[in-house]
Parts: sequence; C-alpha cells; structure tokens
Amino acid sequence: MAFEGLSDKLEAAFKKLRSKGSLTEADVRNAMREVRLALLEADVNYKVAKEFTAKVTERAIGAQVMESLTPAQMVIKIVNEELIELMGGTRSRLNTAPHPPTVVLMCGLQGSGKTTHSAKIALMLKNQGHRPLLVACDIYRPAAIKQLQVIGEKAGVPVFEMGTENPVIIAEQAIKLAKDKAYDYVLLDTAGRLHIDEELMNELKSIKAEVHPHEILLVVDAMTGQDAVNVAASFNEALGIDGLVLTKLDGDTRGGAALSARAVTGKPIKFVGIGEKLGDLDFFYPDRMASRILGMGDVLSLIEKAQVALDEEKTQKLEKRLLENKFDMNDLLDQFAQLHKMGSVKDVLGMVPGVGKKIQNVDIDERQFDRMQAIILSMTKKERSHPDIINPSRKRRIAQGCGLKVEDVNRLLNQFRQMQKMFKQMGGKNYKKSVHRMGRMMGGGGMNGFRM
Repeated sequence: MAFEGLSDKLEAAFKKLRSKGSLTEADVRNAMREVRLALLEADVNYKVAKEFTAKVTERAIGAQVMESLTPAQMVIKIVNEELIELMGGTRSRLNTAPHPPTVVLMCGLQGSGKTTHSAKIALMLKNQGHRPLLVACDIYRPAAIKQLQVIGEKAGVPVFEMGTENPVIIAEQAIKLAKDKAYDYVLLDTAGRLHIDEELMNELKSIKAEVHPHEILLVVDAMTGQDAVNVAASFNEALGIDGLVLTKLDGDTRGGAALSARAVTGKPIKFVGIGEKLGDLDFFYPDRMASRILGMGDVLSLIEKAQVALDEEKTQKLEKRLLENKFDMNDLLDQFAQLHKMGSVKDVLGMVPGVGKKIQNVDIDERQFDRMQAIILSMTKKERSHPDIINPSRKRRIAQGCGLKVEDVNRLLNQFRQMQKMFKQMGGKNYKKSVHRMGRMMGGGGMNGFRM
C-alpha cells in the first residue's frame, strides 16, 4: 500500500523525540533532516521536500508546547497540518456547469488508466443520482471504443461512439445528444499517447476550443512517481488542466506523486484509484491522507465505505437476531458478503487508528473468507439454521462439497460457537446497547478476528 515506507520512516524520526522532556532547536532540526530524507526516498520532489521541512522547522522552533501535548506530539501535529496544506488543504470538487450537461474532458498518457477511470467516475456520479454519458473519443488505440463499451455496460452507464469520426465532431454530437436526452454529465474519454507529443496536444486543444469543457481531468499513474508529476506539469502548461486523478494508489508506490502534485502544478488531486474494480475510486481528502501517512488511521473513509457497502435493513435484522439469540450461519454468510463489498480486509483494517502499522507486515490471507463462505454454502438450509445438528458424517459431506478438510469445517464451527458464547455473555443493563454496537461492528468488518 502507498506510503507504508514513508510512514515507517516518519515514525522512526518522531520516536526519538518522544523521550525528551522539552524540545531544543537542534532536536527539531535533526528530526526534520530525517523527515526530509524520508520524503525524498518516497520520491517527493526535492524542492517540495525542502520547503516543507523548512516550514515545519520554523513553526516547531517558534511554537509553545501545549500543556496537553508532549514535544513529539506537538511536532506531529505541526507535520500533520503542513501535510494537509501541502496536498491542497481541503477536498476539491468537480466543477459543474450552470446549465447541464457538465462536460468533463479526461486526458492522459496511454496506459495511465484513463478509460477505466472515466467509467469509475461515471459510476460514482450515477450512484449519486446523476445521469452520466461516456463518450468514446479515442479513435486510434485498437479496441479502445470496445473497452469503453464493455466497462460502461458493467457500470450501467451508456456510451456514445461514432467509430473513427473526428474526435471533435464526436464530442460535439455527444453533447448535443446529452442535452436532448437530459444527461447531466458528459465524460469525454480522449486518446492518449506513449509520450507527450505535439499531435496529442493539438487534438486535445481542438476539443477544448470547440466544446469548452467545464472540467479537464488528467489521469496519471502514481506508480511512476515523479514522472507522474512531470507529466502533470507538461499537460497543465500546454492544456490548462483543472485537476488530477491519481491511479494505482493501492499499489506498491512510494506516494511521492500525491505529495508533490499540488505543489508542482498548482492543481488539486480530485480522485484516487484504489483498486481494479469499478467501485474502487475515492475522493481525495488531504486531511485523511495526512492521517494515514502519520499512522493515525482514516475513520471517516472507513465509515463512508461501510455506509456504501452495508445493507441497513440486514444490519437491523442482525441486531434483532442477536438480541433474540438467534444468530446462525445464514447471518454469518450475510456478513461475509457485506465485508467483501468494502474491499480488501487489510485496507479496511489499515483505516483503523492504531491498527494500520501493526498489520503492515502481516500476511492476511484474503482467501480465508472465501473458504469459510464455501464451507457454509456446502451446508443444507437446515444445517445453516441449526449448526448443532452437524455430526461427523455431515462434516465429511460438507468438507467434500467445498473441497476442504474436515478440520477446516471443525475450525469454523468452533469459531462460530465462540461467537455465540460471546453474544450470550453480553447481558445486563447494557445488553441492547452492546448488541447494537456488535451488530455495527460485524457489518463494518468485525470479522477480521477470524483466522483459518
């Protein structure tokens, strides 16, 4: 995951300050020297890293340590505030047209994920109640139009295409159609190149001049580090972009592009791609990203993921069943399904304050949940509702049905019984309140305690 290396090095730099009763100028400068090296190793632009640590040093040396904070906490607080400012301060939203449709021009180099992220943004807009239209303006790359049609169908968003017609004409006709059919967003998936060239820029300038997009988004690959920032600077100089979409932030990237992009280009990161699925797209929140970099977790993003993924009706049903002590394998299966919607277990746990750092080097086998689901699905309806009837012969049949061992079935049944026992012990005055919380936890990823 992005920023893991940077987080470790920042933690090491701050650790040396924690044992000190008071801060001296030398302490601050030594710590900031390590912070600057950590930023440079994370592929942050040299000038950006230098200016950042200079600001932090100036504030830390001149700051009065708050009574409730240790010196190390004071420095971390200042670093957190400066990180937020470095990445843009607040979330930057899409520009919108005073009269629909809002035209969004998507641009970027070939291979950056432009077509996929056009569909991701379209899906996000659709889920917000909008009526987006995807437009195939890439007439050069083989199968580009077909790719957009396929992922557009998966997202449930219509795709407008005119084959190999001039991209400017395609864009104009798409906007005309959008006005006629009441689409309120038009996303133009333009052509990319393997590198920046005059032909590419001239075509983009022509489209911009004719359709006057309300938003120009540049899609850049975070895995390319400072190259991504250089690409952004070049596109901005030639075209005048409004914001960035940073892809592959879930990969093994050092994170320098996210920290440098705003400072180098003056343009905000508006979206980040965090996975391969169409739903794996987030708004970019500088404050939340800063918290994750400093190992403070990201509770707000975790809550939002839960709200999107969880079925409120099923959650309420679970709470009722827990109160009535009727929790069974069907309920457990429902929780696995909802947990899957939230994405990678490790990513979800990484948003929990105090947990992210502890699991960085822990190998979490995501397939364990698939195995447990397979075991439950191999049971009959009666066995799921009444697990106590599962005798040795039934266990052998269940194991054979899911391709696992009897020991695996026994392990799941034992864990299930432990859960039931825990729920029964939640009695007393706060019984209902405790069960309510447990229900929320189960829906929000509380199954991470399961091991197989």
